[in-house]
Amino acid sequence: MPGPEPHDDLALLERSVRDAGRIAREFFEAGTFKRWDKGKGNPVTEADIAVDKFLHQTLRSARPGYGWLSEETEDDPSRLNARDVFVVDPIDGTIAFMKNRPHFTVCAGIVRDGVPVAGVVFNPMLDECFAARAGAGATLNSKAIRVTDRAEVEGCRMLADRNMLAHPAWNNAPNRPWPEMHIETRNSIAYRMVLAANGMFDATLALSSKRDWDIAAAEIIVREAGGLVTTHTGAAMTYNRESTLKPSLVVAGPKLHAALLARVSHLSLPRER
Repeated sequence: MPGPEPHDDLALLERSVRDAGRIAREFFEAGTFKRWDKGKGNPVTEADIAVDKFLHQTLRSARPGYGWLSEETEDDPSRLNARDVFVVDPIDGTIAFMKNRPHFTVCAGIVRDGVPVAGVVFNPMLDECFAARAGAGATLNSKAIRVTDRAEVEGCRMLADRNMLAHPAWNNAPNRPWPEMHIETRNSIAYRMVLAANGMFDATLALSSKRDWDIAAAEIIVREAGGLVTTHTGAAMTYNRESTLKPSLVVAGPKLHAALLARVSHLSLPRER
């Protein structure tokens, strides 16, 4: 039998992620929830777990043949044998969530043969629902969005770690100091990506490792908005492999993306596990 239509998959994602966002919002507004650390600098709350359980039950019951990969679910290697896989981050930006900042997102995407084909990134506090499916464009609350056409690094609106960009090592050749930019950041990597897709910012850059669930849903949104998503060396991302680690992230429109790669592609970053 033929599988679900692409628009049906996206509708399922958006409906489910919006409902999950309401769960996260209830915890956020109550302000009382259990929290603990999974590891150094890796906090989790009961809201993360509640959202994860809801999405797992809702999405897998609707598409039992799809695999599952989530930050808050123990990894099931059977996903490697699935052509279609849900890739989920129940709350991306848990630190913002814990600090009562409205810059966290609920993210869910569908990866087919290693490539994102549909994705939704939802900020429930600001009611911003970014969505896309392959070949259909990207939207924010159903209105089309597009990356900027900027080419110059100087003066661009950048989402990145200010301390990273100010590190003295940039003064040592072959590195180059960064020019003046408008720099901000958000705890949610996916949120940074879709803000670039929306043209609110020109780019986002991270020279530290990310995971599939951090970026898969947002990547299709950026690509359908006309942007590029690669590692700092310009390599394309491939998802649903045994390792979920991605070494770095560069997101921008094609012209600025090329300018950013010219500044960082020579870097040899430490490998993380």
